[in-house]
Amino acid sequence: MIALMALLSLVLGNFAAIAQTNIKRMLAYSTISHVGFLFLALLGGSKAGYAAATFYVLTYALMTAGAFGVIIALERQGFAADQIEDYRGLNQRHPWLAFIMLLLMASLAGVPPLVGFFSKLLVLQNAVQAGYLWLAIIGAVCAVIGAFYYLRVIKVMYFDPPQQDLEYQAPGDLKFVLGLNGLAQIALGLGWGPLIALCLRVWE
Repeated sequence: MIALMALLSLVLGNFAAIAQTNIKRMLAYSTISHVGFLFLALLGGSKAGYAAATFYVLTYALMTAGAFGVIIALERQGFAADQIEDYRGLNQRHPWLAFIMLLLMASLAGVPPLVGFFSKLLVLQNAVQAGYLWLAIIGAVCAVIGAFYYLRVIKVMYFDPPQQDLEYQAPGDLKFVLGLNGLAQIALGLGWGPLIALCLRVWE
């Protein structure tokens, strides 16, 4: 049953997300695919699997909170930031927010050395160890599909011309918190050992 739920979540979530032009709906549908990865960690019923699931939940919550934080920061300026096209040329208008969004989207996509890569790697390893190699392969393929719609946001921010000249003056405290979140994707990616060790201790 868990394997079936993982398969359906991975496939349906990714194909629903890839068709979205609204970034909030894209993130919402992609959550379904991330739940599929969470199920991969639970397949073996082992402490290591539960620790991998805990690690995945913590890091995914951090990534998603950061992504919605950037959206809120832009909406605070009276700008409709719900469509992916609204982010065209964001790097030219607000390089700092664009850079943070780049880190978050790349981490959600599972790009190394960001922490999202290790989150996916741990759950895929757990699926293989539980004897579900075929499902781990499907998960890896779905991760590649998911990378497409996350990297599409990065492409729009950095390589498309802006639709209009708008300058954003997001509050300094909000930019600081978002900066910590974005940089945490790098820090946890380079030093994820203590966090997974803590997750393992939780299930001892």
